[in-house]
Amino acid sequence: MATVQDEKDPFDAIVDAPFDSALEERYLVYALSTITARSLPDLRDGLKPVHRRLLWAMRQLKLNPTDAFKKSARVVGDVIGKYHPHGDASVYDAMVRLAQDFALRYPLVEGQGNFGNIDGDNAAAYRYTEARLTRTALRLMEGLDEGTVDFVPTYNGEDSEPDIFPGLFPNLLANGASGIAVGMATNIPSHNVAEIIDATLELIDNPHVEHARLMALFQGPDFATGGLIVDSPDAIAHAYETGRGSFRIRARFHAAEAEKAEDRDAGIERLGGGQWQLVVSEIPYQVQKGKLIEQIAQLIADKKLPILEDIRDESDENIRLVFVPRSRNVDPELLKESLYKLSDLETRFGLNLNVLDAQEGTGRTPMVMGLKELLTHWTASQIDILQRRSRHRLEQIARRLELVEGYIVAFLNLDRVIEIIRTEDEPKPVMMAEFNLTDRQAEAILNMRLRSLRKLEEMQLRQEKDALLKEQDELEKLLGSPARQRTRLKRDLTALRKEYAEDTPLGRRRTTIAEAAPAVEFSMDAMIEKEPVTVILSQKGWIRGARGHADLASDWKFKEGDGPAFALHAQTTDKLLVVAGDGRIYTLGADKLPGARGFGEPIRNTIDIDPQTQVVGLIVHRPGGQLLLAATTGKGFAAATDEILAETRKGRQVVNLKAGAQLRVVREIAAEHDHVAVVGDNRKLVVFNLEELPMLARGQGVTLQRYRDGGLSDATTFTLAEGLSWAMGGETGRTRTENDIWQWKVARGAAGRLPPQGFPKDNRF
Repeated sequence: MATVQDEKDPFDAIVDAPFDSALEERYLVYALSTITARSLPDLRDGLKPVHRRLLWAMRQLKLNPTDAFKKSARVVGDVIGKYHPHGDASVYDAMVRLAQDFALRYPLVEGQGNFGNIDGDNAAAYRYTEARLTRTALRLMEGLDEGTVDFVPTYNGEDSEPDIFPGLFPNLLANGASGIAVGMATNIPSHNVAEIIDATLELIDNPHVEHARLMALFQGPDFATGGLIVDSPDAIAHAYETGRGSFRIRARFHAAEAEKAEDRDAGIERLGGGQWQLVVSEIPYQVQKGKLIEQIAQLIADKKLPILEDIRDESDENIRLVFVPRSRNVDPELLKESLYKLSDLETRFGLNLNVLDAQEGTGRTPMVMGLKELLTHWTASQIDILQRRSRHRLEQIARRLELVEGYIVAFLNLDRVIEIIRTEDEPKPVMMAEFNLTDRQAEAILNMRLRSLRKLEEMQLRQEKDALLKEQDELEKLLGSPARQRTRLKRDLTALRKEYAEDTPLGRRRTTIAEAAPAVEFSMDAMIEKEPVTVILSQKGWIRGARGHADLASDWKFKEGDGPAFALHAQTTDKLLVVAGDGRIYTLGADKLPGARGFGEPIRNTIDIDPQTQVVGLIVHRPGGQLLLAATTGKGFAAATDEILAETRKGRQVVNLKAGAQLRVVREIAAEHDHVAVVGDNRKLVVFNLEELPMLARGQGVTLQRYRDGGLSDATTFTLAEGLSWAMGGETGRTRTENDIWQWKVARGAAGRLPPQGFPKDNRF
């Protein structure tokens, strides 16, 4: 009877493990994979795996600079099918970047078709574009067939790919790299190849060279889009010494059509009649021109840059941005500094020299290096490649010498060799025994063509043997002498430098490194165009600004259940002090108020004021002015307006209040005022010298008037010689002035006495 075997239970594969350790183990594998095989470049060739596989696939497709272009879709298909099992979009994006001359200082791919532009437009789909390798890419891959690097299996084991590229081209520093891994990142700018080689040659000659000497040769970044680096030499040198830092990159103002040299260098084009305009010919690296123009146009629309009238894009294959000033009287340097401060005409590029270094026995290890350490490790890797190439060549010479010596034996015994071949059934072992030949030598002789049996061929073989022996001797000396290896590397680097010299189109330095002159000092407030504005604040906290100085008694529209609270005249250049009942003071720019169409906007959209707190004062800030601040408890003080300006939305706590108390009085103190008048809820009035009022930036203040019941109702300041005035009420707007006020003048903190006849019944001045 047949037995039925039980099927394997899938639950047997379940492993009982703590969740935290299982998660930690798997995340660690992912993190290490991201660091070592995705996001960080290798120090030796400066490439990430996706870029290396792209270039290798293009080499396999024979897309050399002298050959015809092939569709990008073909390249992407080969890469994701054979070497890089990821999305086609990510692979194509990586390929596009290798072809963009505004993204890569020395492009490794030559594109045909739409590969994007500096405006920020994307490349066409890969079915439309074509590509091939550049000469720089071939330089980077030089020596792949000479046993210089290891080949590793691809992801599916069907093929192999190089572990790194062995070329002498210093791609890591020449083209830079950027990437974000898990817990670390890298950001390396591009540099000038000639300067990299100069610094490397200096390091080979003097391994103990000072960092300052290296920086004198190396200088700093050389971006694909040019521009200016305006940091000090000391700051740049320190960044490269530690491997971390940042650089300020500015656009270049240059007017090629200007008549005067100083105008050309300053980017000023004279238009006649005293008119002029600024011209930008280079923008900072990684700034999209289209977004830059939108940003500056928005600054103009928001009136944050009132000295600029317009910006025009007149670019063709070269960048040309034209800035038209508001008037010919604008200072060009002030306009430049304003643009640098407010727009992406000045950006920062962070330096983080974090690369994968191939340590002995540990594989690729991420390390942050300084310039000297990085060049030292790269030089060591090139020496290793030189040694591997030499050993590989020695093996080739040995194999070739073996055959050449066999051919020479055959020529010396030509008649006997022919006789053996004609008479013997198995000539190979006979020749090996008679002439002491190896198996390879005998096989090669048997495979020779008859036309090779010329006298001339024998002479050529002897010459070849001599040349091979000479080359073999030189290579053995090279491998045995570190000094010879360094000399050979210097010779190769010098030859490479000629291809990328300063006088070549590709080798010319594009980015100017020059410390910026001291910035023109200017206030952002000075950039606001001065216009009259009428500010209206409702009882429920809705604020708006109407253009011009309208009648404050106008019939403004409010939401149902709302009404007017404050209305005043100001200029767009003014700051408004918003005083809350809880003692906090907030600052608003009059230029940032919503328009007067509709009901405005809640003031809480602009400042972080408590919804339950009432606004008790709205005052235009006057530089050097003073405010009288008094609480319902009868305490108060004077405050300088310059010291109570708030820098943030949260405002500034100025008056400290006890529980249940409110800030009641906020009034401006005129320069000529010399006395203070205070009236309480009990209808008692007290007058005292203004000198008795302390000047504070924050606090409770001092007692202004003493109360048995109730609290403070109102307070004001006035000039004693002119008398105390108050509004009579009604529609006439009449005021009454009491000149004989000395009867109420006492020391600060007194209870006071009843006010003069006719004083308002609401106890308000």
